[in-house]
Amino acid sequence: MTARGIRNQNPGNIRKGDDWDGLSEVQDDPEFCTFDAPVMGIRAMAKILLTYQRKYALWSVAGMIGRWAPPSENDTVSYVAHVAEAMGVEPDWEIDLTEIPDSFRAMLETMIKHECGEQPYPALTISHAIDLAMA
Repeated sequence: MTARGIRNQNPGNIRKGDDWDGLSEVQDDPEFCTFDAPVMGIRAMAKILLTYQRKYALWSVAGMIGRWAPPSENDTVSYVAHVAEAMGVEPDWEIDLTEIPDSFRAMLETMIKHECGEQPYPALTISHAIDLAMA
């Protein structure tokens, strides 16, 4: 069976609450947003991560993932380690996602795999979502 995040075109499993661009007209899932296209769900993920940096001064993988996937709901330590390793950084290193697009893409790809058990989207889709988020 396909993961919920993939079915909802919301591979970050973003909960309902914000009026995101690209939300589907029909929101059948009781908890999580449904997007019209995966690129819009990934864009929302990227926007959230950029907000973590700009508004909350969370500059490390540990800080960002700690907020994204709190220990009360997730194995945050494992999640942080998985993302940091994929990005080639230490969990507590300060990084600016806007300055290193390849690292931003690696972060999103790894988060999608962690959230959904797979990462089926081409690099071009994720790069496009990042561009949309930073526009």
